[in-house]
Amino acid sequence: MVTRVRYTSSIPACSTVTMAAVMLGRLMRVAVRHRETGLRGFWPTLRRLRTAATLYGNDAALGPLLGVADTDSALIPPAVSFNKALQENLLVHKPDQPENPKILRVAIIGAPNAGKSTLSNQLLGRKIFPVSKKVHTTRCQAQGVVTEGDIQLILLDTPGLISHLKMKRHHLEKSLLQDPWDTMQMADLVLVLVDVSDKWTRQSLGFEVLKCLFLHPQVPSVLVLNKVDLLKKKSFLLDLTWKLTEGIVKGKKLNVKPLIKTPVDTGEREISPPLHSQMPSTSEDPVPEEETCGTPGPLCADDLADYTDQLQTEKQQLRDLKKKKGWPLFQDVFMLSAVSGEEVHTLKKYLLTLARPRPWEYHSEVLTTQSPQDICDNIIREKLLEYLPQEVPYSVVQDTILWDEGPSGELVIFQKLLVQKENHVKMLIGQGGQLISRIAKEAGQDLMNVFLCDVHLKLSVKVKQ
Repeated sequence: MVTRVRYTSSIPACSTVTMAAVMLGRLMRVAVRHRETGLRGFWPTLRRLRTAATLYGNDAALGPLLGVADTDSALIPPAVSFNKALQENLLVHKPDQPENPKILRVAIIGAPNAGKSTLSNQLLGRKIFPVSKKVHTTRCQAQGVVTEGDIQLILLDTPGLISHLKMKRHHLEKSLLQDPWDTMQMADLVLVLVDVSDKWTRQSLGFEVLKCLFLHPQVPSVLVLNKVDLLKKKSFLLDLTWKLTEGIVKGKKLNVKPLIKTPVDTGEREISPPLHSQMPSTSEDPVPEEETCGTPGPLCADDLADYTDQLQTEKQQLRDLKKKKGWPLFQDVFMLSAVSGEEVHTLKKYLLTLARPRPWEYHSEVLTTQSPQDICDNIIREKLLEYLPQEVPYSVVQDTILWDEGPSGELVIFQKLLVQKENHVKMLIGQGGQLISRIAKEAGQDLMNVFLCDVHLKLSVKVKQ
């Protein structure tokens, strides 16, 4: 099939701030090309130049450089290198440990489209993770790194929690099911995000979230009510907080009465922590393997009987979870708007206070563990999800043909978008090429803010053979 359209976009520097960011981004790459052997002497140079970073949602991050603000450059997030080898080298490079390093690994979980990636981007200070109004924008686990002073926060952004049934029904990747559970194994703290603007899901944490909390009671949890700016009646937040925490926060009863009275006998059972914490088996009736019995005889039989009783008890507790709406073990509650940034700084300061004395895991120049190509694919895919209807964006296959540095330090990308049907080609191109032009322009701008360089993005659309 002949290529139907090819759109070339060279993203313009549309503001003084953006132009300055791009120019200093070029200087950064010059420093890379002329750095000493290995990484010796590279980091001081990079730190002097990275003040060109553009903060997520803030076009005035070049204060010290342009003389428009007094910004602490130490708080400006570093750029991501578009050189894959350099990014990989940075990830394995020995961290520049401060004298008293502290660290906190934060898992962010919630229902699909609750705003997890938007919150991660705000905490990072740069848009790194894809954001869309459609569900399942985040397809796999990714890490973001916030470094402030001697503290390092590692943000574990995860796909929305789904059930086995939804995964099979919608033919979703296994990572959408598995990654949130893997993340809980690594976390020091879990943020449970709830979209308070969604009247269909806000009344309950949901069974998958509750199951995740129930099977990992050793991980402290914090409730985060997101999108509060979209609520007209703020008093409703108090009722929602009472319901989602069962009226208990940090082991103490809330001095707030719900607006809607609940029945005296709800029929719900008390849920105690599980007898053993582990990821649930994919089979409905897990059977212990014979190796679990260390020795034959009555002792082994007794152990097996106890283990079976524990499994039955835990199964009953999981069934009881379906009747519950909230979780009584939250350590704190935050109300914010991840999109506008309202109260996000308050949450960030709270997380910094919880960091534990422990060596850093990454160099201070690391912003994300994603490869530059993955970041690019995710950003373009975000635009496809935003502008294409229904199931169409989920079937688009992205094929990067060219990824290279131009003569002036610009990033040159050529990517093919392969669709299933002929009418999908016309849909993606849009009238007069307007839609594909818009996608290329917006994706290119986002990439420029990630890599701090000019981006020449070329997109072509054709039917998959």
